Amino acid sequence: MRAVTATRYVTALREGGSLPGLMEADDLGTYVVKFRGAGQGPKALVAEVICAGLARALDLPVPDLVTVELDPVLAANEPDEEVQGLLRASAGTNLGVDFLPGALDLDPEAFEVSSGFAGRVLWFDALVSNVDRSWRNPNMLFWHGRPYLIDHGATLTWAHDWTRSDPSRSYSARDHVLIGCSPNLEAAEAALAPKVTRTVIADAVAAVPGQWLTVEPPFAALHEVRCGYADALWRRFEARSDWLAGLADAVTSYERTGRVTPKCNRPRWLGGALG
Repeated sequence: MRAVTATRYVTALREGGSLPGLMEADDLGTYVVKFRGAGQGPKALVAEVICAGLARALDLPVPDLVTVELDPVLAANEPDEEVQGLLRASAGTNLGVDFLPGALDLDPEAFEVSSGFAGRVLWFDALVSNVDRSWRNPNMLFWHGRPYLIDHGATLTWAHDWTRSDPSRSYSARDHVLIGCSPNLEAAEAALAPKVTRTVIADAVAAVPGQWLTVEPPFAALHEVRCGYADALWRRFEARSDWLAGLADAVTSYERTGRVTPKCNRPRWLGGALG
């Protein structure tokens, strides 16, 4: 990832529980900054980086990421005490997500979603155990004629307790925002599985700044933590026959109720095909 330095705090984005902020940087770019001092902690930033790397390898669209160096002196100009405290607690390296001005929340009842795209997103979310792409909070944007997947801090949930982690566990898709779009899981498996390799996973993990990683049991060194993330993801990928069966059952069960999202199952996004 490129490194930039924050020059101005613009505003808080209070839609998210971690209180991300819109900030300008010395490259003249504007970023949604997710802070290492937020309540979710640096593991959420680790998950964001790893999932963005995997998504790109799978040709799923995500905004560009950068690291944002933050000088706590910027807190002095903020009237909001909560923001002041967050900026001071986040001195150093934070995560910046490219700001997409004018982007719309992607609601499948308002935008046309193909079964192919729905299947690939559902497959990816099951791989990374994403518990935060529901109808309540789609975490998808529509910008310049394309969808973008955002906010992957609530993934890789097994990393929050390595001693009890089970990367092969099933994935609940019941509330997934695209469950009503007849996700084509067979096509997703055929398209995405060949792209997942140990090298792809290792590269995604290697992009994480070391200062965000926590050396904790069962690990004794930083390189072991990286290996832990990579090994867990690879084991989850190898166990996909189990969670794919669960996904297929969830889709079938949903369709039996007749609750298919109105604008799903059409072959095109507003301006063009997204097969």
